[in-house]
Amino acid sequence: MMHKSPKIIIVIISLFFISTSCNKFDNLVTFYVDDQTTTTIKSSSPVSLPIELPTPDVTTNSENEFKKNNTNVDLVKDIYITQLKLTITSPENKTFSFLKSIHIYISTNENNEIELAYKEDVNSNSQSIDLDLTKEKLDIYVKADSYKLRTKATTRETLTQDVDIQIDLQFKVTAKTL
Repeated sequence: MMHKSPKIIIVIISLFFISTSCNKFDNLVTFYVDDQTTTTIKSSSPVSLPIELPTPDVTTNSENEFKKNNTNVDLVKDIYITQLKLTITSPENKTFSFLKSIHIYISTNENNEIELAYKEDVNSNSQSIDLDLTKEKLDIYVKADSYKLRTKATTRETLTQDVDIQIDLQFKVTAKTL
């Protein structure tokens, strides 16, 4: 029995340290913030030349999401984009086969523009595409009341109608809880 006592004590001490060190992580929460906006590629857009697409400022709902997850803007540690999806909403049955490439940038009035997502050599006969994401830390952009998206696209064919595109964004947030 004497040989088992030190082992039991070591196990108990180890369990104590594991349980107390886990508490340091218990006050972290991970959740997602979803935003959405739209843009239009005009039928008069030049083929094979980059064009800027107007995009309205995106008013974030991050403050509400922070509250729902028992945190606030000051406790946010990291924000990264996890998805940026483009979906054609008009004309009906139009696919992304007309698109050659697309780059989307993010900025605020106080913060410089950085690339958020892109897709080169688009080869899709679908009405929606997922863009390739950058690994940029986006805390200052998503914590703001609003941010701007600048979209630069190159088409591979002449458009006979305007193409309306919905932009769905999802951000992963890691923050400390209150």
